[in-house]
Amino acid sequence: MRYQGSEAYNVAAAERRRERLERSARPSFEVVDGGGLDARARAGVSQTFVMRVRAVVAIAAVLVVMGMARVALASATVSVLQANADLSAQIEEAQTLNSDLRIERSVLSSNSRISRIATQNYGMVLPTESVHVSSPEPAPSEEAAPADGEAAQTANETGAISDVS
Repeated sequence: MRYQGSEAYNVAAAERRRERLERSARPSFEVVDGGGLDARARAGVSQTFVMRVRAVVAIAAVLVVMGMARVALASATVSVLQANADLSAQIEEAQTLNSDLRIERSVLSSNSRISRIATQNYGMVLPTESVHVSSPEPAPSEEAAPADGEAAQTANETGAISDVS
């Protein structure tokens, strides 16, 4: 419960109230931003203009990068095509050389050419005599004999017949 008039009187509250009234009676002094030619000169460029310039610069940079990428791709394509043309020329040259070498091999390996060179340059002739050597059938006991140095004998020692005609 509260009783009217039973509160203690606060002396400081009355003084504060009086000071507030004096302050409100005095004229206030306020600082207002931006008004005048000097303030506009110091302000510089507006933020929207700066944002637009940044956007234009970013778009220009993207276009430059795309142009450089296109030029790089075009130059890579040209170099690959040039390498392909060089390889095609090398393949054609190798095929021509291959056919020339096959013709040369067939010419050099012909029997008539070889016999002509042998007879004209080296004085070689075809043999007129022929030698036939036949060996008798081995005996069953000789089949089981081990193969060593003594087993290799000349035809005269084994009794083989040689015909020289």
